[in-house]
Amino acid sequence: MPTPPRTAWTAEELMGMDFPTPRWAVPGIICEGVTLLAGPPKVGKSWMSLGLALDIAAGRPAFGRIDAESGSVLYLALEDTPRRLKSRMEIALGGRPAPAGLTLSIACPPMPAGGDVQVAEWLDNHPDARLVVIDVFAKVRGNPAPGVSAYDADYAAMTRIKRVADHYGVAVVLVHHVRKAAAEDFLATVSGTNGLAGAADAVLVLERARARADGVLHVTGRDVDETDYPLAFDPSAGAWSLLDGNAADYQMRDTRSLIIRYLRDYPGTKPKDIAAALDIDAGTVRQNCRRMETDGQLRRNPAGQYWPGDTASTAASDSSDSGDIPAVEPLSLLSLRHSTSDDQGEHQ
Repeated sequence: MPTPPRTAWTAEELMGMDFPTPRWAVPGIICEGVTLLAGPPKVGKSWMSLGLALDIAAGRPAFGRIDAESGSVLYLALEDTPRRLKSRMEIALGGRPAPAGLTLSIACPPMPAGGDVQVAEWLDNHPDARLVVIDVFAKVRGNPAPGVSAYDADYAAMTRIKRVADHYGVAVVLVHHVRKAAAEDFLATVSGTNGLAGAADAVLVLERARARADGVLHVTGRDVDETDYPLAFDPSAGAWSLLDGNAADYQMRDTRSLIIRYLRDYPGTKPKDIAAALDIDAGTVRQNCRRMETDGQLRRNPAGQYWPGDTASTAASDSSDSGDIPAVEPLSLLSLRHSTSDDQGEHQ
């Protein structure tokens, strides 16, 4: 009978041990272990996961700029067809040859029904493997046994996958959905119970942004620093790339762009009404409006209504507090860089 692995040490023994450094699929973002990649439908999760698979298998920089060690990759595209996969790869490769180290499959049994064994067998045959992508996790989660809580079922499914990832020292990315309801903490948006995020080594949440950044990747985990990365999406190449700077800076500029856009169509609007129309926190809108007025981007009348700063000066005139201000001719909408990305057939 094999000796079970040791699971306890004295503090002195543990301090005297040497451990290998964690292996990274994407340095600073995706480490060995289980990473949950979540986001709403159509946001671009599948483009992101396929792009990472292609880049790592080919030894190309991930997200267009992060050097990553090449290695074999298993991509389980469980909601795709061979035709759709080929079409997506043609766009993503842009004429480059397909990497020989990428294996794609459109079928895998649920983890409790042998899916973990199937993944382990592939890893046995590919000792240089760096990444396994399962798109989507719901396809391999399996149905909970009678009497088992949803939390326990989620945790058990994640534990099966984590056992494989830890044994082989490989990164496993599980593509997943988020809840429809918004939440201040991005971890709270992950669909399912807390058992999913709790069992994962890292959680990435891809959020669609507006205007100057196409998306924000929220990152947290045991071996990664909690960070928000601003991203740009190129629909012609199906590629996500990192932008320079801080995500908060882009988000602030995005909010200002949305406010300007709205006021060009609906001049003379108060911050609370702008916030309601754009589904943005009212305090955030008020703060931005005040700063934009100081910067000359907006004008405000005594009734607290705002106009774009480049419109007629009616907004700044001393009219009555009733807010009876002559309407300003609406201007055209500002373009959004990501507005065409949904035309690329993104199903996630």
